[in-house]
Amino acid sequence: MVNYRHIKFEELNSDLFSSFIRHQEVNLCYRQVNQQWVIQEDPFIDDWSSQDLKQLLEEIKEIHRQGGLVEGAFIDGKLKGFVVVSSQLLNEHLDYADLVHLYVSKDYRGQKIGTQLFLIAQNYALTLGAKKLYISLHSALETQLFYRCLGCVEATFLSRFHIEKEPYDCQLEYTLKI
Repeated sequence: MVNYRHIKFEELNSDLFSSFIRHQEVNLCYRQVNQQWVIQEDPFIDDWSSQDLKQLLEEIKEIHRQGGLVEGAFIDGKLKGFVVVSSQLLNEHLDYADLVHLYVSKDYRGQKIGTQLFLIAQNYALTLGAKKLYISLHSALETQLFYRCLGCVEATFLSRFHIEKEPYDCQLEYTLKI
């Protein structure tokens, strides 16, 4: 049984992630060639180093301090998925909520935890007055398929911050349903 709940600020430490398996073996990625997205072989293993986890925690803590959404999926008291949405809306029209992180532990992928976390992100974005979710996401084929199956499409607004931070990421959006 999955328990979805708010993650308290004092819980945000490396112990929270002790049972979380980030590991993702990537073979195919979306890459932009001549302004078209194509699928290419680009094998690598994506995992968090201790430094990556430290940076992730600092980023999540800052979003938490600013009143953003930090929600977890727990199984037997262990974190197995989480979603983070900034409380600060993006673009000049302030209609995009920034879905900063959504991860599911390797041992629980494919069990609809990510879909439920995405729904939680949508509901939070609506409380901010957003019309869309903005997602700068990993270019791995599996990750892309997950979001596209949820109804995400290429973003019409492109966040320079996200593109400069992760130039290989794909920029997607999701129109919220009121």
